[in-house]
Amino acid sequence: RYFLVGSNPAETKYRVLKIDRTEPKDLVVIDDKHVYTQQEVRELLGRLDLGNRTKMGQKGSSGLSRAVSAFGIVGFVRFLEGYYIVLITKRRKMADIGGHAIYKIEDTNMIYIPNDSVRVSHPDEARYLRIFQNVDLSSNFYFSYSYDLSHSLQYNLTVLRMPLETLKSETTQTRQESFDIFEDEGLSTQGGSGVFGICSKPYEKYVWNGKLLEAVRTAIHRDWLLYIIHGFCGQSKLLIYGRPIYVTLIARRSSKFAGTRFLKRGSNCEGDVANEVETEQILYDASVMSFSAGSYSSYVQVRGSVPLYWSQDISTMMPKPPITLDQADPYAHVAALHFDQMLQRFGSPIIILNLVKEREKRKHERILSEELVAAVTYLNQFLPPEHAIIYIPWDMAKYTKSKLCNVLDRLNVIAESVVKKTGFFVNRPDSYCSILRPDEKWNELGGCVVSTGRLQTGVLRTNCVDCLDRTNTAQFMVGKCALAYQLYSLGLIDKPNLQFDTDAVRLFEELYEDHGDTLSLQYGGSQLVHRVKTYRKIAPWTQHSKDIMQTLSRYYSNAFSDADRQDSINLFLGVFKPAEGKPHLWELPTDFYLHHKNTLSLSQTRQSYTYWWTTGVLQHLPLPFDEVTCAENRRKLTVKKFHKYEEEIDIHNEFFRPYELSSFDETFCLAMTNSTRDFMPKNVGIDPSPFTVRKPDETGKSVLGNKNNREEAVLQRKTAASAPPPPSEEAVSSSSEDDSGTDKEDEGAVSQRSTPVKVTDTGDNTKITENVVQSTKDVYGVNLSDIPSEVDLTIYARFVQLGQSQHKQDKGSQQFCSKHPLDKVINLIPISSFSQDNIYEVQPPRVDWKSIEIFHAHIQAGRGNMQPLGKDDFLMYREYIRNRYM
Repeated sequence: RYFLVGSNPAETKYRVLKIDRTEPKDLVVIDDKHVYTQQEVRELLGRLDLGNRTKMGQKGSSGLSRAVSAFGIVGFVRFLEGYYIVLITKRRKMADIGGHAIYKIEDTNMIYIPNDSVRVSHPDEARYLRIFQNVDLSSNFYFSYSYDLSHSLQYNLTVLRMPLETLKSETTQTRQESFDIFEDEGLSTQGGSGVFGICSKPYEKYVWNGKLLEAVRTAIHRDWLLYIIHGFCGQSKLLIYGRPIYVTLIARRSSKFAGTRFLKRGSNCEGDVANEVETEQILYDASVMSFSAGSYSSYVQVRGSVPLYWSQDISTMMPKPPITLDQADPYAHVAALHFDQMLQRFGSPIIILNLVKEREKRKHERILSEELVAAVTYLNQFLPPEHAIIYIPWDMAKYTKSKLCNVLDRLNVIAESVVKKTGFFVNRPDSYCSILRPDEKWNELGGCVVSTGRLQTGVLRTNCVDCLDRTNTAQFMVGKCALAYQLYSLGLIDKPNLQFDTDAVRLFEELYEDHGDTLSLQYGGSQLVHRVKTYRKIAPWTQHSKDIMQTLSRYYSNAFSDADRQDSINLFLGVFKPAEGKPHLWELPTDFYLHHKNTLSLSQTRQSYTYWWTTGVLQHLPLPFDEVTCAENRRKLTVKKFHKYEEEIDIHNEFFRPYELSSFDETFCLAMTNSTRDFMPKNVGIDPSPFTVRKPDETGKSVLGNKNNREEAVLQRKTAASAPPPPSEEAVSSSSEDDSGTDKEDEGAVSQRSTPVKVTDTGDNTKITENVVQSTKDVYGVNLSDIPSEVDLTIYARFVQLGQSQHKQDKGSQQFCSKHPLDKVINLIPISSFSQDNIYEVQPPRVDWKSIEIFHAHIQAGRGNMQPLGKDDFLMYREYIRNRYM
């Protein structure tokens, strides 16, 4: 058997899973449904160790050995032989939301469960295993033990504010279904000291290991289930005069109809579109952690392929394969299913920003625009006018080529109108100053205003053909506009407006570019080709050659490696399940039938052509149906009562971890990207505000020619977070060249703008010090006087007198010290001639002969002269090993 012993972070509570290894093809997992203390677990493992020893005489050999230490279970998977268990063996903290840590998976381990004695080997097992492991779990997969990453912050905090009466009625139901018969004992006697905890079901669309956990979901306690998301997670610290504001960006990639660029286009028969990513920006004041007392704000937007039946044939080996519409859909069936999902999750209005080309010599992208307009027009006929889908077409490529138009100014106008319609989420009511001096733009803001703050109703859905470069820039502009409103709502700026070239926007732009690069690598096989700097037309000339390399990299990936990646994703997500007698995954000519269920079986229920939305959605609009308090949504919640001092709900212990030895160098909140350290000019002494517009040469990264070690570490962390799964050694080397190219791009940008500081790589120390060392007037705002005053000189002379330690002993004070209870250990002797502010010298305490003997033995051991061990030493060591490891 395998025994999985899981604990809470403080290692005070444990659960045990037993996995049977005698079944060749079935998975038998037994949860004993009991919470153990540390002592009970040691005793249990000790008994198992004794019981599993082969002979009583072999006391030295252990009957129980540790196979692996892990941070969580990804899931269980089976191909043609027995089951494997996938474990997380390395993790790294990437973000913190209200004291809840979000981790990135750094490494995993797959362990085959059945014993070799019962293993039935299959010749194709190794190939399936290799295909499965081609999905690199160490590349942009994230999890959290206590925060639901599959839902938005608005959903998670709205659920927390459910009426108490509802929760009390729910606890009576869940207590009967409770796993542990000992869980609730002690709560009834505590009187009114209990608090309610809510656990919601994850949103399946954004969970990537749902199929891997399917086999054990009903058999084991929910604490074992760890749901992972795929996409991006980044966090930076915005310091506003020392006040820490955390800016977090979370991107959730859909696990439905997932795949690579040319192999997954449009939508499947269930309304799930390709390259669908939900991006959420979260802003909160990190000086207060708890969700109930802190200030939190979020804004959500979505990207995804055009919801139609369309594809591109890559067999022609063209850079831009022709777009073909695969099926006629006069009643917009798949578009209706897609927008129905969005109405349930986000409410209304749904705003479509379509960035594809409108005018072309040869009809290419315009095919999609025409079909999408027809579908939206058809669906809007049956919706109430106030909840109609808003369609905004804007040919971004045409505006980019025009010298008269500024792309980002036009996008800013669109962003303002979008944010005004949807609003954003904030968990506190409007501040008194904004009520007293209301801003014109603030009064026009949409969304839903409630007693506890504001809710975002509706969402912006942005698309181009690939949903990569143009989409990322458009999303950045909308996010920048929403960020200004979020900062204003938390009382941090006086007007909801942010300008380019401020520290705050530079920090936000870097987050969005990391986000865009990561998503582009996952779907397209290369980093972004066109960035925000490209559309601002301030990108350096070196960027053009880099763009060409990224285009070639994308083309190579699409032509040669996408098919293998698609097979891996299909196997990992359980879209294809290997079975005896069925064709193998690599034998299938296409995966079309796997993703379109209606090709294999006809649906018994046909959706209405006119009433295309789910029952109940329309009556709650503009609020999203998923966040409304109703019987259907309550069934998705699990409510449990805790004692208010229980460790499981103690945010202080979870965040500060007093039971661990912490190193400041490794503490996440100190190592994360910081607006003051990484973006603010080093010579600033007048205005440290992150909302002040800087000159192009005044960034924190360009004043010094070379980044310091900490900035290099931050850069390494970011490139690691956005790196693709390494297929070969050549690919690894090319990615490192890309990273160095990013540094060169920054330096090129500096030199092109004719900055006064000459940036060189030759290590010219004199030139650097000239620019770094400033006068005291520049740095502190005051000049040091030439000659100190008499009072200052007297104070300094007194300080020197104290330091000279004249060893004048006062017998009276010695007698006083002798009465001190610590006299036998420490002897304090006054050594200053000043009686009022005395300092003491300390005589070392006397050491007994046994301690001296131990110390001498320690010194001899260090030199290699070991003393023979006695019987007592062996017994003591054996007892230590048993208590520590068994």
